[in-house]
Amino acid sequence: MDNLTQKPVPFRGGGFAPQPKPWVGVIVFVALIALWELGSRSGFLSPLTVPQPSKVWATFVDLYQSGLLWQQLLPSLTRLAVGASIGVLLGISLGLMIGLFSLARAGLVPLISAIFPIPKIALLPLFVIWFGIDEASKYALIAFGTFTPTVVATYGAVDNVDRSLIRMGQSFSMSWFSIVRKIVLPGAMPGILSGLRVSLAIAIILLVAAEMLGAEYGIGAYILEAGSLYDLDRLFTGVAILSLLGIIISFVIGQVEKRLLKWR
Repeated sequence: MDNLTQKPVPFRGGGFAPQPKPWVGVIVFVALIALWELGSRSGFLSPLTVPQPSKVWATFVDLYQSGLLWQQLLPSLTRLAVGASIGVLLGISLGLMIGLFSLARAGLVPLISAIFPIPKIALLPLFVIWFGIDEASKYALIAFGTFTPTVVATYGAVDNVDRSLIRMGQSFSMSWFSIVRKIVLPGAMPGILSGLRVSLAIAIILLVAAEMLGAEYGIGAYILEAGSLYDLDRLFTGVAILSLLGIIISFVIGQVEKRLLKWR
């Protein structure tokens, strides 16, 4: 009887919380690279279409040692930071306005719905006409591309906040600002951050497209030049740099989520 009473009861209220398994992703990634390398060396994958990962790595090392990596990467990071910051800040501000004010929702949701499906890359020539071929058109394209999905994600996140919590705050005579600050914003933050992942991924895509038109330096220009010369090692190196940039951005957003969403 004593053994039965001392037996620990497993916790059953996890709520499908994901368990951290950081090494699984690394193992999968390494396994895929190893299979790619073996396929390339064995001739299963043609070197005319897919280069060996070891050669891509060697090209990356040469790019780093020659100093050309930062010459190509810094302009891209600047364009991404400026354009995405403008788009995200405007998108979150307008999304909160739509989510909190009925008049803004009535007037702006139809407009956002009209411009959201437009392929942003197709507007690149128009932005060049409006802002010129220099940096302004690249900033504008990236900002516009991140703006619309951020707006939609933000006011959708505000709409998904539990209304019973808001009514509870009103029943305790909380002010409008207190309800927004203590209930609406924390409740909407998971959806806003999830939308931010999508918006920044779109920003990277638009960055490459913008740099392929009239940019002397940048990862997009580097990839375009490598493709025109049919230099697959350099081309895949540029693609790998973009992939690494996306991983870093996702990691940073994940760290922000851990800090802001401790209450979950």
